[in-house]
Amino acid sequence: MGRRGSHAIAGGLLMKSVRHAMMMQLVDTMVIETQEGLAEELKRRGLTVTQATVSRDIKELRLVKELSDKGRYRYATAERGDWNQQNRFIRIFVESVISILPAGNLVVIKTLAATASAAAEAIDSLRWPEIVGTLAGENTVFVALRAADSAEAVCERFRGLAK
Repeated sequence: MGRRGSHAIAGGLLMKSVRHAMMMQLVDTMVIETQEGLAEELKRRGLTVTQATVSRDIKELRLVKELSDKGRYRYATAERGDWNQQNRFIRIFVESVISILPAGNLVVIKTLAATASAAAEAIDSLRWPEIVGTLAGENTVFVALRAADSAEAVCERFRGLAK
């Protein structure tokens, strides 16, 4: 590839970086409900984009749809969306847990019927370093721990969440 080709690639990457930064700033500061709305805001700021480009960028940036205060969906950064999602999962966890018991390097959590998957998702979203992973059935979650000596402390942290 000649010098001209490498300049075009570098310019394209720079433009993409500028577009991505602008998209992140827009969804953090404005209520953007659709891809078309996001494309319009970018155009108002001098960037010409297609709907296909905006769609690809949304995937690359891991933008998510979240429910706004007004009951409508809007784009948000994954971190903000993850935080709201985590709060929902924790509420489900709190409402569904029946018991929490240590068992070697596992914590066994009994839940109401059909809520174990949501409870496991809540646990995974916590990203506690002691936890290696979860396995959910219909009404039971097994939480695998790095070390058996942390089981009681992790149980206490779960009980604290459930209060």
